[in-house]
Amino acid sequence: MTRGRAALLLAFGAVWTVAAWLLWRSSLPAYHLPYLDEHVLFPAHALQRAQHYSSVEDLFWLAKTITQLVVLGFFARYGVRWTRESAAGPIGTGMLLGMIGFALVWAAELPFAVLDVWWRHRYGLSGSYVQATVGNWFALGAQFVLLCVALAIVMGLARARGMGDRWWLPTAPVFVGLRILLAFVTPWLLGGSAFHAPYVAALERTEHVRVPVRVLSGFSEPNAFATGLGASRRVFLWKPIVEPPFAPRMDRFVLAHELGHLAHNHIWKSIGWYALFAFPLAFALAVATQRRGGMGVAAAVPLAILVYVVVQLVELPLQNVVTRHLEAEADWSALRATHDPAAGRQLFRLFASQTLEDPNPPGWDYVFLQNHPTLLQRIEMTRHYARDAP
Repeated sequence: MTRGRAALLLAFGAVWTVAAWLLWRSSLPAYHLPYLDEHVLFPAHALQRAQHYSSVEDLFWLAKTITQLVVLGFFARYGVRWTRESAAGPIGTGMLLGMIGFALVWAAELPFAVLDVWWRHRYGLSGSYVQATVGNWFALGAQFVLLCVALAIVMGLARARGMGDRWWLPTAPVFVGLRILLAFVTPWLLGGSAFHAPYVAALERTEHVRVPVRVLSGFSEPNAFATGLGASRRVFLWKPIVEPPFAPRMDRFVLAHELGHLAHNHIWKSIGWYALFAFPLAFALAVATQRRGGMGVAAAVPLAILVYVVVQLVELPLQNVVTRHLEAEADWSALRATHDPAAGRQLFRLFASQTLEDPNPPGWDYVFLQNHPTLLQRIEMTRHYARDAP
C-alpha cells in the first residue's frame, strides 16, 4: 500500500469515526436497566411457545444464509463462464450475470420460504404458500430492477475514463442520493386510511411533530413505522395494532414511539448511517474485484455479488446496534410523551403472545437478528422510567 493510499484511508477512518459519534448522540439518559426475569413477567405457556417458535425460525435463517453463501460461492467461481455466451457489451453482460445470480439465490431460498409458511401455520400465524412461491412477482421484479440499476451505475462509473479503481468514491454518494429519493417518495405510494383518535393532537404537540397518521390494511400482525422526509413524513399503523386485544392506551404509546422517530430525525440519521456503511462496502467491492479486472469488467459481477452479501453479513451486527439504539430512543421518547410506563409494559408483554417474539433470545440471535431491543429490555426500560424518571 502506498503512503498516499494509507493517508487517504487514515483520513477516511477519522472522518468516519467523527460522523459515527455525531450520529450516535441521542436524548437517551445514562442509565442501567434493572434486571428482570422473563419467567416472572410472561406466562409459562406463552413464553414456551414464543421460545420454541423463535428457535426454529433461527434455524431456518441459519440454513438459508449458509445455502445462500454456498450458492453464491459456486456462482462466483464458475459464473464467469456465462460471459462467453453473451453477445452484449460489458455492462449488458454484467446485468445478465446479475440476473442469473438473482435467480439462483431466489431458487435456493424458495424451500425455506415454504418451510417458513408451514411453521407459521403451525402456530396460527398468517402466511401464503402462493405468496411465498409465485405470488410475489411484483416485489421480485422491483428487486431485480434495482439490481440492474445498481450494476449499471457501478459498472458505468468503473468504466469511466480516468476513474480506475477509484470508482467507489463517487459511487457511494450516488446510492446515498437514491436512498434519500426513495425515503422521500415512498410514503406517498403506500396509501392507507386516516387514523383518528382523541390523543393524536396532544401527542403531536408534545413531540413537536404534526404529520398524517395512516392505517394500512392487508396485514395480520401488529406493527407500525414512521417514514418520509420533510413534507412526505408519515406514520403508518398496521390495522391489527389498532384492534383488540390492543387497547387505546397501547395504541397511544405506539403512536408516541413512531412520532419520537420523526421528532429525533431518525430517518435522516438512518440515511447517515447508510452512508457510513456504504463507503466501506464500495471499497471492499473495489478491492475484491481487482483480481477479475475490476467492476468495469462483466466477469467481476459474480464475485462482486458474493462479496456484497458477505460484507452485508459482517456489517449486520453493527447495523443492529445502531437500529436498537434508535429504537431505544423512540421508546424513551414515548415514555416521556405519555408518562404511561404501564401501557408500554402491557404492550410489550402482549407482543410476545401476538407475534411469538422471544422476549430474551440467545446471544447470537440478539447480535445478528435483533434490530430492536428485546421485549425484556423494553419492559426493563418502562420499569426504569417508572422508578427513576421525574
